[in-house]
Amino acid sequence: MERRKVDILCVQETRWKGSKARSIGAGFKLFYYGVDSKRNGVGVVLKEEFVRNVLEVKRVSDRVMSLKLEIEGVMLNVVSGYAPQVGCELEEKERFWSELDEVMESIPTGERVVIGADFNGHVGEGNTGDEEVMGKFGVKERNLEGQMVVDFASGLKRIDRNTRSYSAE
Repeated sequence: MERRKVDILCVQETRWKGSKARSIGAGFKLFYYGVDSKRNGVGVVLKEEFVRNVLEVKRVSDRVMSLKLEIEGVMLNVVSGYAPQVGCELEEKERFWSELDEVMESIPTGERVVIGADFNGHVGEGNTGDEEVMGKFGVKERNLEGQMVVDFASGLKRIDRNTRSYSAE
């Protein structure tokens, strides 16, 4: 993080049990939440200098958490999410999206929001019909989980102009 000059980082699949904040070295602190040491878990890593700016930590589940910071008079909400993988039960996927919706609805209008998440879906190539919520640089075809991402963004009326997709292929 230091080499890449990253001050705030959302992490998923931490697989750490507990609800804590701890220093992880090199001037960074990890706020995390997990209920099982074998699966899931989310967290937000902050550069130590921003820790004093944390006003609120919401640990919703082992798939969704958020931090509210005030930085130079600006309210910044950092949301870390980890959607269920393809193959998980639809009920689990719907619960994740419901939790994420609740977090987003709790953030007052005018405050900034950054979501760092592994949505475990493919939004697909192109953006025809979805120009309002996504850029055109996806890969593969849209799957059910990708449609859930697009539906979430559409409901927020927020624009993702920088859709990035990295593939090991």
